[in-house]
Amino acid sequence: MTLNYHHLRLFRAVALEGNLTRAAQRLGLSPSALSAQLGALEERLGHPLFERRGRGLVLSEAGRIALEHAEVIFRTGEDLLATLRGHGRARAPLRVGALATLSRNFLLSFLRPVIGRPDVELVIRIGSQAELLRGLESLAFDLVLTTLAPPRERGSRLVVHRLAEMGASLVGTPARLGPAPAPLAVLLAREPLVLPTAETGLRTAFDALAARLELRPTIAAEVEDMATMRLLARADVGLALLPPVVVRDELAAGVLVERCRVPCPSTSRPSGRSSSAGASRARSCASCWPPWSAGPGPRKGPGASAGPRRAINRRGSDRRR
Repeated sequence: MTLNYHHLRLFRAVALEGNLTRAAQRLGLSPSALSAQLGALEERLGHPLFERRGRGLVLSEAGRIALEHAEVIFRTGEDLLATLRGHGRARAPLRVGALATLSRNFLLSFLRPVIGRPDVELVIRIGSQAELLRGLESLAFDLVLTTLAPPRERGSRLVVHRLAEMGASLVGTPARLGPAPAPLAVLLAREPLVLPTAETGLRTAFDALAARLELRPTIAAEVEDMATMRLLARADVGLALLPPVVVRDELAAGVLVERCRVPCPSTSRPSGRSSSAGASRARSCASCWPPWSAGPGPRKGPGASAGPRRAINRRGSDRRR
């Protein structure tokens, strides 16, 4: 079965736009012509690629799979063009995936050694844990930064390094927290909270802490990325549970105040579950938040010896921030 890659490019444009009419305008096509070509691609693949939601389009399960493969195909084509153009100096692409809840300050700090290097083309994409791990398996990423240790599976090609350990804190405005520190149980019972979403390790540890304290906190918002949690804390929506590195500028300026900071306990090996040490220490305040990096194991073929890929993985094995 042959595949029309022009149809695949049109599909990608619609998927990113989420609207057929807007995508057609951007591509310089009529909506009817674009719809017909998408229909031809769906017929070729044997699955519908979109589901209609209101006036927009969302990807079906087959569409999500097709988009992942399309991204790999087009990035490979871009690499080919960049390599052949060359301009006398090769640039090695470094594709980094980052979990949506990862601190952007941590991400920038970790990648700073390669930012702006003339021999490195840095590509950063944000996604869920499942999306990032699928990207690693398909070689769409060279490295993934996450706060969740991937499960250990037989035959897995992933190499996992612990990069850093940091505590999580309750952070809020000075007006909300007041000048005198309050006990943790009082804060959790009294103040609305801005929490990470349920699938994160930080939220799992916090829920366990609340259960041990026999508290049912008021949740003002559940947010999947730390940048939005920072903005909600600044807007005084409630106390945000996040690593202080996320709001270091606000803490330095006095815009936000930190309470109950607890460093994450060390563990001897990557684990997707809270350790017993983590549970006991969390009782006094918050929970641990360890960033991990995961990358594909050694591979052969073109690009296998690209310096920045291996260097950043080796560097990650003993980096502490």
